Amino acid sequence: MDLGERALDAEEVEGTLQKLTSAFTIPIPSRWALLNESRVFWDVALSLARLPGLASQPRGAGDPVLVLPGFSAGDGSTAPLRLFLRLLGHDARGWGLGTNGGDVSALLPRAIAETERCATSTGARVRLIGWSLGGYLAREVARDRPDLVERVVTLGSPVVGGPKYTTAARTFRMRGIDLDALEAEVAEREKTPLRVPITAIYSKRDGVVAWQACIDRCNPDVEHIEVFSSHVGLGFHAEVYALIAQRLAATPAAAAA
Repeated sequence: MDLGERALDAEEVEGTLQKLTSAFTIPIPSRWALLNESRVFWDVALSLARLPGLASQPRGAGDPVLVLPGFSAGDGSTAPLRLFLRLLGHDARGWGLGTNGGDVSALLPRAIAETERCATSTGARVRLIGWSLGGYLAREVARDRPDLVERVVTLGSPVVGGPKYTTAARTFRMRGIDLDALEAEVAEREKTPLRVPITAIYSKRDGVVAWQACIDRCNPDVEHIEVFSSHVGLGFHAEVYALIAQRLAATPAAAAA
């Protein structure tokens, strides 16, 4: 998977990798960690109980929002979140690219094209929300085309190592993909800093993505917010919905304060 436009410089990439992982060793989630995902039903039940509070969240003004799904998921998985955002007055759209198969090099140009179409049709910069791998793609769209993107919100998205520190690592290895090489390519792209506001929502109860891989150590202005949720529950979680509504309504200066 070729995510960069020039050959990797071994010393530079090694330095970036050390920066990304210097504070701790990132574990690969175990099969036992997947048991945390059973709390998704609890997350949904809590969200239903908190619906009155969600109705009072800041409202949008028809601003375009593009929601990118996670690995092996499609627009159906983000339908509840998009419905919530539309009820608040946002122009929330699915990405329209079918199932996210995980091939970032193929998906990134298409995601950029969808973002450009959305921006052109509305005459406004787009807010990107990405769940899991969709969040990584959203960040990379913003990295390559910051002129199109107003802000990014990620949900349980691995920004270190690609799929290496996720339960999907086994699937990628079965495809014959070198995860160490992929991690180096991800680090290579970090040489181009992100220039739009980023909010990274993550959970230490995540049974799919190692929470440590959700922490961006290369872009100091990224806002990290921890919630108590399963990975699957992030897409249906009342607190997550409230955080998204608040970030979408905030100006860049206000969000950074």
